[in-house]
Amino acid sequence: MTDTSVPQPGTLTIGWIGAGRMGAAMASRLATAGEDVTVWNRTRAKAEALTEVGCRVADTIADLRGRDVVFTMVSTPADLEQVLVGEGGLLADASDVPKVVVDCSTVSSESSAAMRAACAERGVDFLAAPVSGNGKVVRSGGLSLVVSGPEETWERIEPLLAHLGKGATYVGEGELARLAKICHNVMLGVVTQNLAEITVLAEKGGIPRAAFLAFLNDSVMGSVFTRYKSPAFVNLDFTPTFTPVLLRKDFDLGFAAAHDLDVPMPVAAAAAAAVQASVSSGRVEEDFAILLEMQAQSSGITLKPEDVAVDDGLGG
Repeated sequence: MTDTSVPQPGTLTIGWIGAGRMGAAMASRLATAGEDVTVWNRTRAKAEALTEVGCRVADTIADLRGRDVVFTMVSTPADLEQVLVGEGGLLADASDVPKVVVDCSTVSSESSAAMRAACAERGVDFLAAPVSGNGKVVRSGGLSLVVSGPEETWERIEPLLAHLGKGATYVGEGELARLAKICHNVMLGVVTQNLAEITVLAEKGGIPRAAFLAFLNDSVMGSVFTRYKSPAFVNLDFTPTFTPVLLRKDFDLGFAAAHDLDVPMPVAAAAAAAVQASVSSGRVEEDFAILLEMQAQSSGITLKPEDVAVDDGLGG
């Protein structure tokens, strides 16, 4: 028997703005779940690649204005402002707008609040829904989202978010999801720096990285993240999933929030110094896992790839 309380796939028309690594993977999951998805991307070829999974391609952002829900997944606050309220943007014509905008980008609370206000002026509901994961995590079904905004809107949109991965967590009104995501990314940096330190300590004492990380990942201290990052640490594969520059930005946002809320963050401050050192080294196009090599250099050792097959825990 069909549950009529949950909108069936295809009931809502969906627009998607931004078909980079993350956006493309997320839009693909919606289309694969049977949703009606039309995609716009500045580089059209990236959107066209999604026709293979059933997406349609919009010639302009304006073509998405009649959609019930439009998701945005862009790189910077300036990009978000441009696609929403810039010339030719989604909200440029107040007489022709979608019902809901769901922004999955990682932007500041201030930028998010400005776009929420722009939506409200035009009668559009706005959900902030930043994500945890990368393209491979999305494809494996492991993506998680944190959401804030009108609770009634969240309840209507949640079935769509459920297609994107493990699910979404509603944390309240306004921009609380932005704070949650920034807290998450500060922990990302702190854990990675600590993982680098203990891995180098173990190796300098004579333990192969693959063996140490296998032990750690099987212990109560292991996690989805430490297992996922282990192949990069073992084989020194720093293909970017998230760069030191982006991580530094999130630390800056975290410290700004901590200042406003009078929360001391001494451990995060120490990790941020290591992240800054990685940026200062000039290796800004590699993955933030280079924190491992930075720690090794500080410890007087040179790392070499161990050329060991390591399961990242995501499958595929």
